[in-house]
Amino acid sequence: MTTPTQQPGAAVPQSGGFDAETLEQLSRDAAEIISRYPVKRSALLPMLHLVQSVDGYTSRRGIEFCAQQLELTTAEVSAVATFYTQYKRKPNGDYTIGVCTNTLCAVMGGDAIFDELSEHLGIGHDETTPDGKITLERVECNAGCDFAPVVMANWEFMDNQTPQSAVAMVDDLREGKDIRPSRGPDKVHTFKEVSRVLAGFNDGHADEGVGAGPASIRGTVIARENGWIGTDAASHPAQTPQNDEVAPETGDEGSSAQRPADEGADK
Repeated sequence: MTTPTQQPGAAVPQSGGFDAETLEQLSRDAAEIISRYPVKRSALLPMLHLVQSVDGYTSRRGIEFCAQQLELTTAEVSAVATFYTQYKRKPNGDYTIGVCTNTLCAVMGGDAIFDELSEHLGIGHDETTPDGKITLERVECNAGCDFAPVVMANWEFMDNQTPQSAVAMVDDLREGKDIRPSRGPDKVHTFKEVSRVLAGFNDGHADEGVGAGPASIRGTVIARENGWIGTDAASHPAQTPQNDEVAPETGDEGSSAQRPADEGADK
């Protein structure tokens, strides 16, 4: 029996290159991921994160593994892997440092931070340091505008950054020091570790740190200090229709002015 994405008689690509122990673990994890979805192909996004958690990018053998498990062609898997920027088609660093250079962060210093990191690390956008530790990226808005400029370390928030603090952070990461993000887990975890979480396997570290910071809830604090409260339905009763808008007690809907003039003429 063939799937809609396979030609009759076409062989499903086999995933080669993984050692037996790794392949066994991947297969178990894949089975768990696939079980969450009504059809196999729907599991592709987390499956790509899964193979990244092993190889550090969507390798050729990872693409073949996903295709085999989901009964897709390697072309179909590659088409998705090349569409989303979180899937890397070349070995990624242990830590992806994403500098927001969208409008607000750029105005607040995001461009200066990226330029400083680029010069300090000797790499440009989507490039990795020779030691394989840091991949540098320009990224779009990270929805942390109240803490601009924001730098992401493996998608964890590093708020209110400066060129100096960003350089110190990447130096500490390269030296193997633990870095605590502004919000979220206890520390910034490696790209492979985070990829496994994105595949849907909880590492138990979510929300170990603070959630919303002071800037995010400043509006509620000001409202409380000034005794401001929101309106509710009780203070604004719904307006009642005017008499000429009320339907007559004949069961007809709407006023005579709302009914077609010739309604019922043919009856």
